[in-house]
Amino acid sequence: MELFRSTNIDWLGKKWYFLGFSLIFSVAGILSLLFWHHLPLGVDFKGGTQIRVEFAQTPNEAHIRQAMDRAGLHDATIQRISDPSGHAANKVIIALPQSSATDAAHDAGRQSVENALLANYHDSTPSIEQVEIVGPTAGKQLQKQAFLATIYSLIGMLVYLWFRFELIYGVAAVVAVFHDTLITIGAFSLTNQEITLTVIAAILTLIGYSMNDTIVVFDRIRENLALSRRESLADVVNRSINQTLSRTVISSGLTFLTVLSLYLFGGEVLHGFSFALVVGILIGTYSSIAVAAPMLVAYQEWRAKRGKTATLPAGKKAKA
Repeated sequence: MELFRSTNIDWLGKKWYFLGFSLIFSVAGILSLLFWHHLPLGVDFKGGTQIRVEFAQTPNEAHIRQAMDRAGLHDATIQRISDPSGHAANKVIIALPQSSATDAAHDAGRQSVENALLANYHDSTPSIEQVEIVGPTAGKQLQKQAFLATIYSLIGMLVYLWFRFELIYGVAAVVAVFHDTLITIGAFSLTNQEITLTVIAAILTLIGYSMNDTIVVFDRIRENLALSRRESLADVVNRSINQTLSRTVISSGLTFLTVLSLYLFGGEVLHGFSFALVVGILIGTYSSIAVAAPMLVAYQEWRAKRGKTATLPAGKKAKA
């Protein structure tokens, strides 16, 4: 199936617009991470207690907040959740920060919330369905493991592309993926949404998805370079992107519709996971065309200006 026939878009001619777009979102995310909301870590990473409570009737979040304040739990976060069951609207998650869930007293947070609910809901006592407690030591360990998982995945992809193509192709792909990750994390900071383990899983998923898109484009570039030795690299890259455009739009478009449905109808429990995928798939598809390919051409043009031969994949050499 082919959506676009004989497409002839000058993608590299628009590289400065792409650069401006990337800079705006990257800088906005960095500023938010440094000065505004910082990195909004969830209970999984910063430690704390997360309690899921079911009410007999639709709960009033303001009333719950007042109950927590009366019990001295002023830093509690209250979030409505929904799931496929009929009682979805009657459930909330009450999250307490690390100070309420130290390694020495893991059950203190649950007891405080339970006492607050008993004191303020006399007619129908809410039921505590689930309690998740993460101590500060475990939280720091999870932070380290999440960071290492991301770094190792990027290094592994760089090494693979180094052997599969050339080093510059791996560097361009990893820079594009790092760009995607930065913008996605920045989007969480800008919207002040917590980053949990499920979000890290989504980020690792989008890293693989973005890398796959980039490899498809690079593979077509390699094929066209072997057939068009006298054509300039910029023309070959433009033609390669246009030739893979239908595949990119179909695969990314269908995946985007799936994760968008998950974001809209999946409920609060999957909200962070689906939000990361919605942002990541859009940015990952964009970066394969607007970041990785222009970076490859810019490097080869820089080599040509210095009088060096262009580095082509699979060890082939040709004049730029």
